[in-house]
Amino acid sequence: MLATLTIHLHLPTCSSLKEKRGRIKPLISRLHREFNVSVAEMDLQDKWQEAVIACAMVNSDAVTLRRSLQSVAKWVEANWEDGQIIDQKIEMM
Repeated sequence: MLATLTIHLHLPTCSSLKEKRGRIKPLISRLHREFNVSVAEMDLQDKWQEAVIACAMVNSDAVTLRRSLQSVAKWVEANWEDGQIIDQKIEMM
């Protein structure tokens, strides 16, 4: 089974794409390292103050997948200080 977590982020203080990437890249690296998930910026690459990142995991147990991705979402809410979360969604496939 495959599950994805999509997080729409708002970075209100970014004034360039370079600055935005400088804030998103460490988040992506940290999520990959801490939670062993595949992570990528998926949308709004051309907007300075918004980003959409997606995390993906594969496991045979849907409950484990959901809990793991909920942990990722909670970690981002509690620890990422460069902006706000606009929306987040977990999908199971």
